[in-house]
Order: sequence, then C-alpha cells, then structure tokens
Amino acid sequence: MNFAVSHKDILEAHDRIGSFIHRTPILTSQRVNEIAGCELYFKCENFQKVGAFKARGGLNAVLSLPEEQRKNGVVTHSSGNHAQAIAMAAKMAGVPAYIVMPKTAPEVKKKAVIGYGAEVTFCEPTQQSREENASLIQEEKGATFISPYNDYAVITGQATCAKELIEDQEDLDMIVTPVGGGGLLAGTALSAFYMDNRIDISCGEPEGAMDTYLSMKRGMITKVDQPQTIADGLLASMGDKNFEIIKELVSNVFVVNDQEITEAMRLIWERMKIIIEPSCAVPVAAILKNKEYYAGKRVGVILTGGNVDVGKLPF
Repeated sequence: MNFAVSHKDILEAHDRIGSFIHRTPILTSQRVNEIAGCELYFKCENFQKVGAFKARGGLNAVLSLPEEQRKNGVVTHSSGNHAQAIAMAAKMAGVPAYIVMPKTAPEVKKKAVIGYGAEVTFCEPTQQSREENASLIQEEKGATFISPYNDYAVITGQATCAKELIEDQEDLDMIVTPVGGGGLLAGTALSAFYMDNRIDISCGEPEGAMDTYLSMKRGMITKVDQPQTIADGLLASMGDKNFEIIKELVSNVFVVNDQEITEAMRLIWERMKIIIEPSCAVPVAAILKNKEYYAGKRVGVILTGGNVDVGKLPF
C-alpha cells in the first residue's frame, strides 16, 4: 500500500518538532489493568505542550510552511486543542495566528489561545460556521489555512506520538486512540504500519458523533448532523485525507456513550491521579466496554489531552 505520508516524512517531522515538544511518559496502573483485563500502557499527551497531542501536528504544519507563505500568518478553526497548538506554533515562528473558535468552547481553552497572542473570532458551534468564518479571514488576511486534522503535515506531526510509543514500549499488540476528524488515528495507523504492522489499531468514538463508525460501515464518508457529546474535542467530521488511511489500516471503531466516557474519565482521575479531558477518556471507555476484544493483550492507549474545564466537571 502506498500512502501520501511516508515513513521518511514521519521521521523528518519528528526531527523538525523534536526540540519544541515533550517526549511524553508512558504510565501504567496495576488496578486499571485488573479492571480492564489487559495490560494498558498510557502515552500521556495530557503532559504535552498546550496540554494535548495537537502540539505535534500544529508545530509540524506551521514549521513546514515556506517563508513566503508564513509571512501573512496562519488561520484555523478549532474547539480548543488544535487552536492552542497553532497559536503556540505561530508564536514560536513569529507569525500572526487567526483562530476561529465556537463560542461554546471550554473557557480554559479560550483563555489559553488568547494567552498565546492569537487573534480569536468566536462563531456558532457548527462546522459550517467554523468553516465560513475561517474562509473569510483567509481571504481578508491572505493567511494560510491549516486544517485541524485534514492536512498531511498535521497527520504527519500526529504520527510522531505513536512513533515514540512504539519505540519506548516494546511488544505492543494493539494501540487505541479516540477519533474525531481523524488526524491522530490516521497518523497512529501509519506509524504502526511502517514500524510494526502486527500492531492492531482501533479507536473509540462518541455515540453522539459517530461519523467514523458509520463511514467505516458504509465505505464512504458519512456525516452526522449536529453532533453532540461531552467529548467536545471529537465533534469534527472525518476528513477525506484521513479516511483514505483509516479505512485501510484501522480494524475497529468502538462506539461509547457519554455516561461510559464520564465513568472512564473518573476512573483515570481516581486511580492514576492524572487529569484527562472527556475526549481523552473515549479510548479507555472503548476498552472497558469491549473487554473480550482486548483481553490479555498489551495495549497502548494515547491519552490525548488534559484541558478540562475543572469548573464544569461531569462528576
């Protein structure tokens, strides 16, 4: 199989962003393993710069731009973590950042983006409103649009997370991620394909935004109208660039509801004493709901972020 992102691209991206990111730790919990019925190895991107894996893709996308393209700045739309990643990357590169955020985005994420010096435009919480606002800014400022997920430079940056996980934790049988727009899942699948194609790749997806599940069933991108879930970082629709990779390399999409996500989030908070956001708990919920699939396996889990609004905890 030939993909638009090569192993060489992933290695070069890791070199490009390596000095700007953390090589995040892998944590384990004997008690969580007992509850899950398998060995879980948590890649803690909640300890990453900007508090999420999105720093990887955002940095790679901005730092990959030619000087000529950088000067007018960059624009994106995001509910929070990608917004922070692009704002941080733009600040490091010394270029303007224009960020469109839904007005319902968590306050902690809004404040962080503004704190990086980005110019923020708030919009209605719909994909259409996000895209329309970003398009207007792109036209007005001449800025380069960087998709939160449907961009090969972003996918390549996200792939560096699984690259580290596979290098640092030998003999994994499986890796599980959440899925929204699909950038992390596609990147994870590519790293596993190039580095150890025995590794099974699966993901968790919220019931209220299960477009990837439907797309995989039908073999074509199928959108969900007005997605709603506590996992605010997973509301985006699957990108076509990602789907081309995911449909070839991902074995299963497991759907979980908001109560299951909340219970998984609480489990990680209580048992591991680390902060994860709802989107981050989705793969944990998927494992707990589908124990027979993961039984006795060595499973890498990408904990995607910890930018939770502690004033609005679901427990």
